This record gives sequence, C-alpha cells and structure tokens, in this order.
Amino acid sequence: MVRIGLLSDTHGFLDPKILEYFKDCDEIWHAGDIGSVELSDQLSSFRKMRGVFGNIDGQDIRIIHPAEQKFTVAGLKVYMIHIGGFPGNYSPGIISKIKNEKPGLFICGHSHILKVIPDKTNNLLHMNPGAAGKHGFHIKRTILRFEIDSGKIQKLEAIELGLRSAL
Repeated sequence: MVRIGLLSDTHGFLDPKILEYFKDCDEIWHAGDIGSVELSDQLSSFRKMRGVFGNIDGQDIRIIHPAEQKFTVAGLKVYMIHIGGFPGNYSPGIISKIKNEKPGLFICGHSHILKVIPDKTNNLLHMNPGAAGKHGFHIKRTILRFEIDSGKIQKLEAIELGLRSAL
C-alpha cells in the first residue's frame, strides 16, 4: 500500500497546511504549474516527489520535471500530464496517448477545477486535484489524498485548503 498526496497549480506558493495533510504520504505528485524550483525542492526534500511541468513553468522547472510521467505504483499504471482535459473532453492528442498507455489512473491539472471522474470507455479513473496555489480564477484551493493497494485506489479524500483570496 502506498499513500499519495496529489496537488497541482501551486504557481510558486506552498501552503504550510499541505505538508501537514501530506505528512503520512509516501509520495507527493504534482500535476504541473509548480512555479518555482524552491517549491519543487521543498516538496522533494519532504517526500518522494513525481511531477510534470506546466505551461507557466520556465526552463528551470522543465529541466527537473518532464512534460509527462508514466509509471506504475503498487500495481496501478499512472499517466500524468499538466494539460489533459477530462473524460468526454480530452485535450487534443491525449486520447491516443491514453489508448497507447492504457493507464488505470490519468492525472492532469491546468483547469484549477477539482475533478474525479471514472472513464468507463477507457477503463481508467481521471483525477484533477484543482489548484493549491493563490493565482488563478478558482475560489477554493484544493488537493487530493489517497492510497493505492494492489492496483486499486482507496480512501480518496478531496481536501479544501481555504479560499484563494483568504491568504
């Protein structure tokens, strides 16, 4: 069993509450728009981190994090990219990657909208943790926390960190 903390769209801001929520996690996954090398380093020094760069990330982040990640954890195949859309409205080119990779979990960020949607057509679960940072149009800052055991996602929690404007 592996415990995962999932976030996206921090845009260089790391709410200290995130580290508290992720203290029992084995890994932290960041779905892009990290915003600074310092934030990436802080998360990486806290827990094992897997991340992808987003559209606002500069070369300094792009050197550290790839555009997409494909990996297997506790028997679950994962595909993560920053801009990916969602079931029924995937971004151009994503559906062919999903069909080729056949992940059980597809993760993206970018929209700043928390979504967890089963995609029965492609036999996967889509997750977008929303936005954890204070830049953007979202109202509430959100993250996800869950466990993976024998290829199955368990104990999925959507966590609200507070209003974006209440910082």
